[in-house]
Amino acid sequence: MRIEYDIKLGFKDVMIRPKRSTLKSRSEVELERSFKLLHSPYNWSGIPIIAANMDTVGTFEMAKALSEKKIITAVHKHYTINDWNAFLAENQNNIEDFIAISTGISRHDSDKLAKIIDQHNQLKFICIDVANGYSEHFVKFVRKTREQYPDKVIIAGNVVTGEMVEELLLSGADIVKVGIGPGSVCTTRVKTGVGYPQLSAIIECADAAHGLGGQIISDGGCTSPGDIAKAFGAGADFVMLGGMLAGHDESGGEVIERNGKPYRKFYGMSSATAMEKHVGGVAEYRASEGKTVEIPYRGKVENTVQDILGGLRSTCTYVGAQRLKELTKRTTFIRVAEQENQVYTE
Repeated sequence: MRIEYDIKLGFKDVMIRPKRSTLKSRSEVELERSFKLLHSPYNWSGIPIIAANMDTVGTFEMAKALSEKKIITAVHKHYTINDWNAFLAENQNNIEDFIAISTGISRHDSDKLAKIIDQHNQLKFICIDVANGYSEHFVKFVRKTREQYPDKVIIAGNVVTGEMVEELLLSGADIVKVGIGPGSVCTTRVKTGVGYPQLSAIIECADAAHGLGGQIISDGGCTSPGDIAKAFGAGADFVMLGGMLAGHDESGGEVIERNGKPYRKFYGMSSATAMEKHVGGVAEYRASEGKTVEIPYRGKVENTVQDILGGLRSTCTYVGAQRLKELTKRTTFIRVAEQENQVYTE
């Protein structure tokens, strides 16, 4: 046993210090980024936000809506091949640049991934997603997937430390997903005691990834546009959102009425709800590590996206970053004990 005494920080522990700026308007800020990938030959351009691969967020409907904004959706892995065929037959306007096929690491997952790609080779992104990215089996699966699909963009995660980011990049991942336990419907930290404050995880993992020419995704913990700005400021190349994109028309999830008001069900993919829906229940050797909540209905996701992008542009004007790419170079974090005045709450 050993103890690390360095303080690790989450989004609530810091704010971004303002700096002089020559920008006259938020409209001058460019949020699109372009990335040259470590292994894949593709060069990707777009707004580096990703809808999480949860079945109450990462739906085909979400992918269609967000692709129009040049935002990626990691589509959840529970759609059938027929579902994919039907969706892609109807949507062929460059959506392949903004959609990722999610997969686990079982034989069934691997076979299903192969069938989808065989029929739709124009799809560029594969998201290999497990809760614990520290297993040797996971690393071997990433390596095997790179051998099978040398031209695809491979996202792999989740991890929270630099040495594992390096391991996954060297094993064939282009982009590593960073985050253990910060999500709004994740209870991993409570059930296992394992986790890592998200801001520090981003800083450490971005440093490791960029040293090798790879990228990272900050996955989880964002509850506001300001948190997304902090993630980018800390060095994240992409930011993945779950709860912030839940509850919309495009999100999926059961619709429930409470006191005459509509709500949508939202749950973690390791929750009892998800396991009962997809694998017949919680196996006797494991525990549920996710919450099930009801989110007030939010309407179309376009309104939320506009709020997020507007907040990011405003952050950039406060620190003088004309492009989102410049934000991390312009960011100085200050430690704080409070974030906002909450005398009036909505």
